[in-house]
Amino acid sequence: MTFLAIDIGNTRLKWALYPAAADGAQPIAGGAEFLENIDKLADGEWSRLARPGRMLGCCVAGEAVKRRVEEQMEEHWDVPAHWVVPSAAEAGIVNGYDHPTRLGADRWVAMIGARHRMRAAGPDRPMVVVMVGTAVTVEAVDVNGRFLGGFILPGHGIMLRALESGTAGLHVPTGDVRDFPTNTSDALTSGGTFAIAGAIERMVQHVRRHCGAEPACYMTGGAGWKMEPHMSVTFELLESLIFDGLLVMAQTRAAA
Repeated sequence: MTFLAIDIGNTRLKWALYPAAADGAQPIAGGAEFLENIDKLADGEWSRLARPGRMLGCCVAGEAVKRRVEEQMEEHWDVPAHWVVPSAAEAGIVNGYDHPTRLGADRWVAMIGARHRMRAAGPDRPMVVVMVGTAVTVEAVDVNGRFLGGFILPGHGIMLRALESGTAGLHVPTGDVRDFPTNTSDALTSGGTFAIAGAIERMVQHVRRHCGAEPACYMTGGAGWKMEPHMSVTFELLESLIFDGLLVMAQTRAAA
């Protein structure tokens, strides 16, 4: 039974079709659309796909966007949409948020995907899981799979736009990251990059101290490639962490 995984962020919808919701499954098709183009999916890339057997999605863009996706699925396949809502515990992760259902679905799914990857690679370890996109999230998970808490901070674009709107004479730059910037564009780009890096590295320190062990560190998100070279801590850069988590959740739910 084919499985359709959908990840809707603040800017784009990403999708992947798998032959089954199974550990290690490789996508047989996939793509991405900016949110303003969601209404073209049924007549575009999805028009060439056979009806999926199941679907599970992760959405942080709001109910209106979810509904637009559901309309495309109903129009073309008549497949029911199922969306992740964080719970008290699922697939090896215990939710330590004060109000578990208020945790971002993407954060929840990424932690599940990361823990599954970590356990497949070796003995259990604490984790730091980072997503770098429109916003940056930095999650801490202990060795037993309990989500301890996490940071949320603005991504590169939001930081730069805030400076542009609040500071006369500054414009969004296309600068480089340098240790000692000597022009405004490089200074802005470097400042944003190292601000994000500092928050991530502080969380790694927190986890080391709290858990008494070196965490496994994972990074994902559309702008992860910008951050990874500038980290003083080694991170495994993963493109498909959300899809990995959706596969694990779908497989676990089917077996329940």
